[in-house]
Amino acid sequence: MLNKIICGGQTGADRAALDVAIKMGIPHGGWIPKGRRPEEGTLADKYNLKEMPSESYPARTEQNVIDSDGTLIIFRGKLTGGTDYTRKMTLKHKKQLLGIDLNQTNHYDAASLIAAWIRLQRVEVLNVAGPRASEDPAIYDDVQKILENAIQILRAEERKSEPESRQSEPSGLPKTVQEAVDRLVSEMPLKDKTSLANMAEADLIKLHFSLGLYVRNRFFYAKNEILLESCRYVAQDKYLHWSQAPMLIIKELWKTLRETHKLRIVK
Repeated sequence: MLNKIICGGQTGADRAALDVAIKMGIPHGGWIPKGRRPEEGTLADKYNLKEMPSESYPARTEQNVIDSDGTLIIFRGKLTGGTDYTRKMTLKHKKQLLGIDLNQTNHYDAASLIAAWIRLQRVEVLNVAGPRASEDPAIYDDVQKILENAIQILRAEERKSEPESRQSEPSGLPKTVQEAVDRLVSEMPLKDKTSLANMAEADLIKLHFSLGLYVRNRFFYAKNEILLESCRYVAQDKYLHWSQAPMLIIKELWKTLRETHKLRIVK
């Protein structure tokens, strides 16, 4: 399981990773150049980063790679500057590397992929990198949402693997289909809502291994029988299996978004 998140403390992707670690109760750290000076000023004391002997950004980048089990790079389009240097250092030191291009991957696929990579590669200390805020103003929000979701998936899988006697009743999970739909609507970026709203109903099955997997890991990991019963009620099928429930929720989500986010031609 993920035990620590580290990075270089820069604005944008780095800062999002640190804030997620603090919010989710995961130890954090990493190295920052001497003076603790990212692009907007001085890094706040609440971030537990150590200063390098020098003000060199490349030296800090390499040390964070060395101190981690794997490096996650979240970016948009082509890797450049310090982000590309992180990739090169990860390859140089033969550490695990995962790159997520947000131009090619939606939030749900990204979170599921990151969780699977961390688990399969046994990444305990994760180094996170990506563009700074001045290069990509939206990267902070993207990284924050994706990492939070990835950690929730990891925790769901960890809990699912516990002996049944150690599992308690699910808490903080949606109890009805409508609650699940509302939760997803509140989490989804606008572009994903619009994309889903404009899909044909017959194409929803294509989401089985992306959004469907995300729904299963988020909402059904702890034997959420209450939500399953709600799905059975909506489907009017008292034998609906838990593996069918995520797609039912996706269909109800699709119906909701069709009312609010479907593109209409104005004549």
